[in-house]
Amino acid sequence: MIFTLGINHHSAPLVIRERVAFDAAKLHHALADLTRSKPVKEVAILSTCNRTEIYCAAETPDVVIDWLSQYHQVDRAELAPFLYTHDQPEAIRHAFRVASGLDSMVVGEPQILGQMKDAVRAAEESGTLGTQLHKLFQRSFSVAKEVRSTTAIGANIVSMAAAGVHLAERIFEDIGSQRILFIGAGEMIELCAAHFCSRQPKQVTIANRTLERGRALAERFNGSAIRLDELGEHLAQHDIVVSCTGSPLPIIGLGMVERAVKVRRHRPIFMIDLAVPRDIEEEVGQLDDIFLYTVDDLAQVVESGMESRQAAVVEAEDIIKSRVQDFLGWLQARDTVPVIRSLRDSAERMRRHEVEHAMKLLAKGEAPEKVIEHLSHRLTNKFLHSPTQALNLAEGSERSELQSAASRLFHLHSND
Repeated sequence: MIFTLGINHHSAPLVIRERVAFDAAKLHHALADLTRSKPVKEVAILSTCNRTEIYCAAETPDVVIDWLSQYHQVDRAELAPFLYTHDQPEAIRHAFRVASGLDSMVVGEPQILGQMKDAVRAAEESGTLGTQLHKLFQRSFSVAKEVRSTTAIGANIVSMAAAGVHLAERIFEDIGSQRILFIGAGEMIELCAAHFCSRQPKQVTIANRTLERGRALAERFNGSAIRLDELGEHLAQHDIVVSCTGSPLPIIGLGMVERAVKVRRHRPIFMIDLAVPRDIEEEVGQLDDIFLYTVDDLAQVVESGMESRQAAVVEAEDIIKSRVQDFLGWLQARDTVPVIRSLRDSAERMRRHEVEHAMKLLAKGEAPEKVIEHLSHRLTNKFLHSPTQALNLAEGSERSELQSAASRLFHLHSND
């Protein structure tokens, strides 16, 4: 059975989501730990700023919920109000909707598909992606492609990056005269840098743990790069700060920001924290001269443009509904494979046994015609013995069911 369980921006606030987020560097360890200690056959973990979800093939999701609680040291009772669990077919539908961007904060955004592919790649490398989940995700990617190519789901999107620019323009009339500090060098920061730099800011700085990667990104936007441990020295020089790293702990604390505000003589700093867990301590937002926004704070802005995509959402849901049925059909067909294999193995054993018997008769000088006739009768009797016996011994409704099944299996027709 395929299950999906987790929390997302619909079900849980940021303060909960960040407590169960998985560090990308430790994801392989988490996957190995779950499959090693629990009766979980297959598993993949999708962890982004908006969601932490576990896709698994298991007898029950309860052991996975217990593991999630223990792994992150969050009491299960505390997690329960925010946790959702889907089994088939809803788990399949959910995977298709997530891949297609229908479950995202920014409906129709394409980044989630890449994040899901990263999650699948991690599961493959960890050896936790079996036949069922592999097929599920491949179908998810196919459905996402179909939705994006046949509907207008991606039209008029206000991305998180664009929303950040809109908010900044409420604080600063002209971004072109501001100095911007980007913290991190991942995909989200690249998107934000592209949007902010389209306003031609006065200065661009990239702060990253790996200076080489920071420089590579900075060069694209005519900026400079610094190391993360230099943030304290440079923070006061910037008017806008956008951060999105994979750090498990905040990298900008209250004290660092207080010192920067003092140096700036209380000129405001606009800050966007797109990381989960958060890069900037929550208390920073309480300072008078700081305008701090998190991923959840951007929700209202990104909703603009959603009305024009409602028809596309309906079309996408119809596509997903159809593809869920297709996938359920594949699962059901897969369930019959062991029975078919067993049936064929049994028939093959009968065939080999009768061929050996016929060869012995031929070796004794029996007429070939007689041996072939004898062989065909023995094979027919052996093949039909079990179903005939079952029909003769059955009673009542069981006999009717077996008769109906036999008619379908052997394409029998009534003589009436």
